[in-house]
Amino acid sequence: MRENAKKTAANEARLLKKKAIVDGRIAAATEERGVTILLTGNGKGKSSSGFGTMARAIGHGQKCAVIQFIKGRKETGEQLFFGSHPQVEFHVMGHGFSWETRNPELEKQAAEQAWELAKGLLSNPEVHFILLDEITYMYKYGHLEVDDLLAALAARPAHQNVMMTGRTAPRLLLDSVDTHSKVENERHAFANGVKAQVGIEW
Repeated sequence: MRENAKKTAANEARLLKKKAIVDGRIAAATEERGVTILLTGNGKGKSSSGFGTMARAIGHGQKCAVIQFIKGRKETGEQLFFGSHPQVEFHVMGHGFSWETRNPELEKQAAEQAWELAKGLLSNPEVHFILLDEITYMYKYGHLEVDDLLAALAARPAHQNVMMTGRTAPRLLLDSVDTHSKVENERHAFANGVKAQVGIEW
């Protein structure tokens, strides 16, 4: 019993020490402003995380907007669900994946049109959350200039949160965002011959 009491006391002391550290960090985080979030990596779930975060914002009554820069060939589940939501402005601008279109000029035109919409949203103080889904590919393929994105992010309304996704991103963008998470690929069903399916892949 005495040994158990010692273990309990030691565990309580450890948790109290951890709590003090966490409380100190919370107390030190006094700045209130919108943040920029970037999700990269080869793993599955970047767009899904973006839409999950947007669902949180909607739950708090915030006005949201989505621009999908690539997914344009199929109606996705997120478009069907969020597309008619009164708090969401939803735009699908892509023409599909590059290996499907095989038309760089058409892809560039779509990217430029999407970016014009994005600039308007990034300057709109009524929009609290913006998801720029798969935007980083536009810089990989040379369709857009990353300096334009950085300038728009810097000039956006102070309360606005912006989330961006894509497998890779320019170093300038990686170095500028407030939060960067990388989704790694340990295993994917498709690699083992499992067919892509509604509700999982789109």
